[in-house]
Amino acid sequence: MKVHANGIDINCEISGTKGKPWITFSHALCNNLSLWDEQAQVLNNDFQILRYDIRGLGRSESPRGPYTFPMIISDAIALLDHFGIKKTHWCGLSIGGMMGYGLCQDHGDRILSLIACDSRPDAPPEYQEYFQHRIDVAAKKGMEGLVESTIERWFTPESVAANIPILDKVRNMIRSTDQTGHAGCCEALKTLAFGSRLGEIKNPTLLIGGTEDKGAPPDALAQAAASIPGAKHVQIPDAGHISNLENPEAFNKALVDFLTG
Repeated sequence: MKVHANGIDINCEISGTKGKPWITFSHALCNNLSLWDEQAQVLNNDFQILRYDIRGLGRSESPRGPYTFPMIISDAIALLDHFGIKKTHWCGLSIGGMMGYGLCQDHGDRILSLIACDSRPDAPPEYQEYFQHRIDVAAKKGMEGLVESTIERWFTPESVAANIPILDKVRNMIRSTDQTGHAGCCEALKTLAFGSRLGEIKNPTLLIGGTEDKGAPPDALAQAAASIPGAKHVQIPDAGHISNLENPEAFNKALVDFLTG
């Protein structure tokens, strides 16, 4: 379904069991809410589930950017308000998890717990350069020009060599991403700067990351977890940046163990 919130049309889906606690899933760049299909099935009986497409991605509206983290966080709050969700667990991957840091820092009363997956809190210079590179490549070659390089960055060499079936799902998500929305989100990612305030997060927090994640390596997540009071850090073996797709068994165990612990 699409709802109008914070001035744009946002594509979203609600599932799960009425009366149970809410959990909201937020996806990565060039992904959409279907990133979380398996996790929604796993949690269906124990949670009310909100999944949505971030501004500029999936089937949500793609206004011209640049976007900012305060902007896309405001989208999330407006969406929660639209559905009358006063409190929710927040599970986000990459940009979705980064949003979670900001939500906990500035809207912590709305968040039951944070699961930040493959999400570093700051953008070092090379990270900023990478997202400008993505903007430049898409401007010259379209989104197709980013497909294979993104797959190689996001997944382990073993999975790429084997061309595991899930890669085609991700390739299709990248190809279908609106170029304007992609550029807008990349501009937001260049400004990533939640690290200095991690100590303000009081919500129960789990950081999950693939052991071979190039964008959010284990040492970066370990350092972030050490800065958040009481936070836990779980490494997902045999996985890169999209750890919930590459090793769903280990990812789902870490997720369920945290939510039920």
